[in-house]
This record gives sequence, structure tokens and C-alpha cells, in this order.
Amino acid sequence: MGNATLRSLLVCGATSVLRRVKGNEKAPRRLVALLARRPFKVVAVALANKMARIIWALLTRGGTYRNTGPASGTAHT
Repeated sequence: MGNATLRSLLVCGATSVLRRVKGNEKAPRRLVALLARRPFKVVAVALANKMARIIWALLTRGGTYRNTGPASGTAHT
């Protein structure tokens, strides 16, 4: 289950990203579609899980995060 504090911080960050997706025409289509199909909190936990997997891969393999654009899962304004 991991560190509870880290887990709640990831969910908090994912929730923040999803709040910016609502009503934003530049939001990633993947997140908009997911929010249309699933409850908000479920999508937030799924996005937090994705962020955790990205962080884990960067820490274990080394490297630098490169944002690939709107499809990366973050909402740009």
C-alpha cells in the first residue's frame, strides 16, 4: 500500500489537474472522456496511479521527465 502521505499527495495533485480539465477546451481528450464515463474520485485515483508509475520509472531507471504535450495527462492553460 505504500506511504499514506505520499499517496494522498498524489491524489491531491491529480484532483487539482482534473479540476482544471472541467470547462477547458485545451484539456487532454483522454481525461475529458474518462471523466464522462467514471466518477471524479475514481479518475483522480487513476491519474494519481499513472503519475506514481511515471515517478517510479524515472527514479529506478534514471532520466529526466519530458512533457510530450497535451496527451501527457496534464491540463495546460
